[in-house]
Amino acid sequence: MEWLKHYWWILVIVLMVGILINVIKDLKRIDPKKYLDNKPDLPPHRDFNDKWDDEDDWPKKKP
Repeated sequence: MEWLKHYWWILVIVLMVGILINVIKDLKRIDPKKYLDNKPDLPPHRDFNDKWDDEDDWPKKKP
């Protein structure tokens, strides 16, 4: 186990390369055109500031 103390960084690099390869393989399976064609419609955006929209806090401009 002495070698593990000296060469732990190689194991980390091998692990990171493996993760990177799996990510690339998974990203190749994604078809953005198919997703955009079948994209679900988003519901209309509703902010919770609508009750304050009627109030006008700005000073009135004098003509």
